Amino acid sequence: MDHRSIMSGKRRGPLAMICRAGLWLASIPYEVAVRQRNRNYDRQTAEIQQCGVPVISVGNLTTGGTGKTPIVCLLAKWFRQRGIRVSIVSRGYGRGNADANDEAMELHARLPDVPHVQDPDRVAAARLAVEELEAQVILMDDGFQHRRLFRDLDILVIDATCPFGFGYPLPRGLLREPMNGLQRADAIVITRCQAVTSQEIKSIQQTIMGYNAEAPVFTSNHTPIALLEYPNAVLPLKIIENQTVGVVSAIGNPEAFEMTVRQCGAKIQSSRHLPDHDPYSPESVAALQKWARSLGDEVAGIVCTHKDLVKLQTDRLGGKRLFALQIDLTLDDPEKLLHQMIDCIAEKAEANTSANDTEMNEADIDQTTG
Repeated sequence: MDHRSIMSGKRRGPLAMICRAGLWLASIPYEVAVRQRNRNYDRQTAEIQQCGVPVISVGNLTTGGTGKTPIVCLLAKWFRQRGIRVSIVSRGYGRGNADANDEAMELHARLPDVPHVQDPDRVAAARLAVEELEAQVILMDDGFQHRRLFRDLDILVIDATCPFGFGYPLPRGLLREPMNGLQRADAIVITRCQAVTSQEIKSIQQTIMGYNAEAPVFTSNHTPIALLEYPNAVLPLKIIENQTVGVVSAIGNPEAFEMTVRQCGAKIQSSRHLPDHDPYSPESVAALQKWARSLGDEVAGIVCTHKDLVKLQTDRLGGKRLFALQIDLTLDDPEKLLHQMIDCIAEKAEANTSANDTEMNEADIDQTTG
């Protein structure tokens, strides 16, 4: 039984109702624990630590994919264009024994000049980036609930196609914490707005305002810009326009990805959903190859996400071409408020660097005169 269909209430019947009741009971101790943890940080009984440079956190209120990666890429590019050394730190969820997980591999492909440090201890990761990589700014990916590392700017990402996790904490819904967590956000970005109506966007904005009327709320679209074919070919989207395709994804919100594929003009004959951050074991790949071979000659290829392609590392699946959809973020920010916030962080980073350089020069002078 599909977990999301149960949480959303789409699945009806006595068995689904019993499952929802059981999940709701299981969510009570989780919510109590999360509330207590947040209370400890709010009252400063839990220590918040700094790493010596400005930190921007980009995170979710819900579990699953909300479209953080394009935002992290956008921020990293802004800093690099300004000549500021930026590093990304993240927990590295789902990497197992590997050096990096799928998100880190995708970010490396998109941002080869931006280092990425993965460690469950984000404070240690940030300090390593500062001390060894000489980072001037830290981007903490998926950091909204990781409160131990001080951040100068907390950006919360909300997916318009599933904004508030069906209204319940895990495991009854997808909320990582209660809705009042919205109060901590300094800025909020609603993603995938192209996939919902303007009235739905207004409803999301009104809900946000009920918890946080101070933070600016930005809308954005996930815009497909190209197809990627392993190892490094960039192809036009017209290849799948008016074509029948299969879809493979191991992400938190596969329905939103399939909607994007359809917006490119493709017709989806069949799809396969794997668990979020699935490592694509040999058994899973063999099953996918068998599925791909069964699709027939009318299927022009298989479409996956960039995160899937960096793990599959092939240009064929079951004899059919494999493409990843490259997606960029188009941000609606007419007053450039987010730019202003980022400029403040950049100025702080530059001031820190200048101050450190001055201290080092003074120390060198002292040693020379001494």
